[in-house]
Amino acid sequence: MAYKITAECVNCGACEGDCPAEAISEKDGARFIDPAKCKDCGTCVDTCPSSAIVEG
Repeated sequence: MAYKITAECVNCGACEGDCPAEAISEKDGARFIDPAKCKDCGTCVDTCPSSAIVEG
């Protein structure tokens, strides 16, 4: 199951650079995880300073 970014996202971009699948991008002023690209590794969860990334 892919991860998703919640409304707690502060759009800092830390997760995007750490994603090995390049599944994270900016969309409508916040970060978004493309579920088709997400490899479910959880790297982004550990990187997020606002705990905005959860299992989807």
